[in-house]
Amino acid sequence: MPTPTDSPSRAARLGEPSYVWRAGQQRRLEMILRFAEGRERGTVLENGCGVGMYAAKLAEHGGRVVGLEYDFARARAARSRNDAIVNAAGEALPFPAETFDLILSHEVLEHVADDAAAVREMVRTLKPGGRIVIFCPNRGYPFETHGIYWRGRYHFGNIPLVNYLPRRWRDKLAPHVRIYTRRDLERLFEGLPVRFVYRTVIFGAYDNIIARYPALGRALRAVLQALERTPLRFFGLSHFWVVEKVDAHRD
Repeated sequence: MPTPTDSPSRAARLGEPSYVWRAGQQRRLEMILRFAEGRERGTVLENGCGVGMYAAKLAEHGGRVVGLEYDFARARAARSRNDAIVNAAGEALPFPAETFDLILSHEVLEHVADDAAAVREMVRTLKPGGRIVIFCPNRGYPFETHGIYWRGRYHFGNIPLVNYLPRRWRDKLAPHVRIYTRRDLERLFEGLPVRFVYRTVIFGAYDNIIARYPALGRALRAVLQALERTPLRFFGLSHFWVVEKVDAHRD
């Protein structure tokens, strides 16, 4: 939900960053570190850092972490956790080529003006052998978690079955946020010097449900996260991709 300083339209366009560190965020951090394979100790970019929660946690692992955030108010809030915060757009990263060992894009691609340009910029600024870790919404999830725009107003909450509508209808109801199939993501990387290290779909941690109904929430989390090891992960909340830049000049 929007914070007191966020208008509904602003929250819808930019998404809501993590304000509280809970089990869901910790799980995702552990996934990032597992596939970073030591790159977190180099130069790291969180591309779309919100208020800086992940950037601060990554900095605890010994690397030089830079956070980039498009929204000025959030960038200012992030600076309370990390001095290296840049207020800029992901489609035009203000960094030289081959700067970063690791780039995190956490639930950001769906909000940028041009997701293909944002991906190209991440690849450009990544060192050969560096990795991009991406989380972004899965079209197979039965709920649109960003809400919908209906009759001139944003309606937040988990709206069922919106993502199963034909694309043109779905995009009219949720013009403020993209949704991705596996093929949608593959297209963003076509022609770029990368290889896919790992690609899957994950469910959420359901911390809000656990806070209200602990036993039910924990059971739901256990069952759904177990489904990640089955073909039913198709219905998961988010894509989790790890992409490595290859050396295009190598013979």
